[in-house]
Amino acid sequence: MRLPRWVFVPAAVGAAFVLLPLVAIVARVDWASFGDLITSESSRAAFVLSLQTSAASTVLCVLAGVPMAAVLARTEFRGQGVVRSLVLLPLVLPPVVGGLALLYTFGRRGLLGESLDALGVQVAFSTVAVVMAQTFVALPFLVISIEGALRTAGERYEVVAASLGARPTTVFRRITLPLVLPGLLSGAVLAFARALGEFGATITFAGSLQGVTRTLPLEIYLQRETDPDAAVALALVLVVVAVLVIGLARQSRSAL
Repeated sequence: MRLPRWVFVPAAVGAAFVLLPLVAIVARVDWASFGDLITSESSRAAFVLSLQTSAASTVLCVLAGVPMAAVLARTEFRGQGVVRSLVLLPLVLPPVVGGLALLYTFGRRGLLGESLDALGVQVAFSTVAVVMAQTFVALPFLVISIEGALRTAGERYEVVAASLGARPTTVFRRITLPLVLPGLLSGAVLAFARALGEFGATITFAGSLQGVTRTLPLEIYLQRETDPDAAVALALVLVVVAVLVIGLARQSRSAL
């Protein structure tokens, strides 16, 4: 299929709009001090914490998101459209609002937080809060990816397996999951990337304590006020990590 020539003009404008800011970051980096800027104690702590919490939140997204997507794609029930809209709400909800919602739910005086606090469990402003904030904003990406894969794959193989006597759990494990594996991988990568870049919900619900809740985006924001060169260097690191993650995901999906 040949595209009309005019299509390439807005396509080029859109590509430039995305790529030029990244080029500007590269041009702004102080390469002479780059190594020192990204290896300071606070930078290393923020980077390690971001990787750890993003990985944990991705696992939680997979554990919760796969069943959620399966229910939305393979069942019908009253109010399903409303439920789907609520599940996907974090996609359009400002992250700060999401952080407030989590705070008023799990904070010391929150809906569930008071009961948890009475048991000696404090969630807000902890590393656990970082993981929860990241999971809250990243989960819809995985649900959308897997639900779309399930609907595209159809139900014919699952129906055949069920007609041959396979139990629902066996069908789900041996048929459904392998069918949506590319979508699962893609969704998990999107969830990881979204969690890695999360800022608003994290700072609202978890705060910014070095080594405990200060992730790399928060470190970049703070360094922007005190050391712009360090902020730019860390921003470049975050961009490179995101590009590598997406590139690896595309290679893995092509291999499948």
